[in-house]
Amino acid sequence: MERTLILLKPDAVQRRLAGRIISRFEDKGLNFVAMKLLRVTPELAKKHYAEHVAKGWYPTLEQFITGGPIIAAIVEGLEAIQVVRDMLGATSGLKAAPGTIRGDYSSSRQMNLVHASDGPEAAKREIELYFKKEEIIEFAPTITPWLRAGDE
Repeated sequence: MERTLILLKPDAVQRRLAGRIISRFEDKGLNFVAMKLLRVTPELAKKHYAEHVAKGWYPTLEQFITGGPIIAAIVEGLEAIQVVRDMLGATSGLKAAPGTIRGDYSSSRQMNLVHASDGPEAAKREIELYFKKEEIIEFAPTITPWLRAGDE
């Protein structure tokens, strides 16, 4: 079982797409183990996007991510990191394939609705930025045996 962080960015929340996006992850069989609505502060943005802070376009990114509420969540499932990234599609909504979340709902490079961790190390670091250990709920949905074989 693998966990990853997803952020429904301000554009997803403002456009009232959160329910549709969350449903797509649930429909895929991913399990939400933590979720909360919050505003990203400039300090949190700098920690989250530390590798980008020195880049010329970072101020625009910070202004966007701090510009409205987001929904932070942890999803769990088999190969969850890659599954989520595949469901999102290409980073730019302009290049994302139809059927992906960005392909269906985004027409922007920056306003691409959802952030997802890009690997196990990033997932661990990002989860720790947004959630305390006690905010993560350990449970197995009763539907689990109908979503995957017992040895997966």
